[in-house]
Amino acid sequence: MLVAGGLVKCHGRLRALDGFDLTVEPGEIVGLIGHNGAGKTTFVEIVAGLLLPDAGRIRIGPYDALAEGRAARRLIGVAPQELALYGGVTVRENLRLFAGLAGLRGRRREAGIGRVLEELQLSALAHRPVGVLSGGQRRRVQAATAMVGSPPLLLLDEPTAGADPETRSALLAAVRARAETGVAVVYTTHYLPELVDLDATLAIARAGRIIARGTQQELTRHLPGELRVTFADPAEPELRMSTTDPGADLAVLLASGRTPASVDVHRPGLDDLYHSLETAALEGTRAHDAAA
Repeated sequence: MLVAGGLVKCHGRLRALDGFDLTVEPGEIVGLIGHNGAGKTTFVEIVAGLLLPDAGRIRIGPYDALAEGRAARRLIGVAPQELALYGGVTVRENLRLFAGLAGLRGRRREAGIGRVLEELQLSALAHRPVGVLSGGQRRRVQAATAMVGSPPLLLLDEPTAGADPETRSALLAAVRARAETGVAVVYTTHYLPELVDLDATLAIARAGRIIARGTQQELTRHLPGELRVTFADPAEPELRMSTTDPGADLAVLLASGRTPASVDVHRPGLDDLYHSLETAALEGTRAHDAAA
C-alpha cells in the first residue's frame, strides 16, 4: 500500500531524512519509533503531501505520490501530532467537513460519521463544541477526522500523546479494527506497550533513516533476557543471569544440585531492543569519529 524509498529531506544543513525507506502492506500496522529528531514526523508529513522531499520516491497504492499527488492523497487519512481541529464548532460539524474533503456526500457521509463516532466512543459528544472537550477527547476527534473517509492508508502521528486511558483504549481498538479490514497503518509513538497491544511490526528510525525493521520476535530473537532464581535455602542469594537460552542455563543449574524455590524468565522486549540498537548506533558513531 505504501512504498517509500531513498527519501532525503534537508532543512538547511540538517538532514531530517537521510535515505529513509519504509514499506507498509495492506492490513499491516507499522509502529514507527525513534527519538525526537529521528525523522518520524518529517516522514509522515512528506507522505501526506505537506512537504516535498529533496530526493526519493513514494508510491501509495497505484499512484506515484510525487507525480500524482492529488490522486494519492485521496487514499490517505492523517492525524498529525499537533491538533488541527475547529474549536468553535461541534464534533459532528468537524467530521462533516473532513468527510466532505474525503469525497463523501449525503448518506455515505452520514454513515461514515456515525461509524467513526461509535468506533471512537464519541457519539455522546457529537453535538459539543470541540473547544470545550478535554485533551483526550480532542485526541479521539483528531483520529476520527483521519478515519471518517475510510481511507486505505492511515498516518497516525503520536495519536495518544497526553491521552487518558479511555482515549488510548478506544483509539487502539479502532486502529486494530481498521487494520483487520485491510487498512495499512503507520503509527508513530513513544509508548512502546501500545505497539504490543496493536501487534504491530516495527520500524526503528535514527538520524533520518530506518535502522531496523521486522516483527518484535524477529528483532528481539538474539537479544539476551534474564533468568532470575530464588532458592529453597533462604541463606542463598537470588541469582540473576543474562541469557539467550534460559532453558539450557536452568538445566545446568539444576544439574549442579541446587534447589530453586522460584524461577522467573524475563524475555527481551521493545525497550531492550530499542536500547540495544541505540547503543550499537552510538558505538558505531564513536568508532567512525575516532577513525576520522
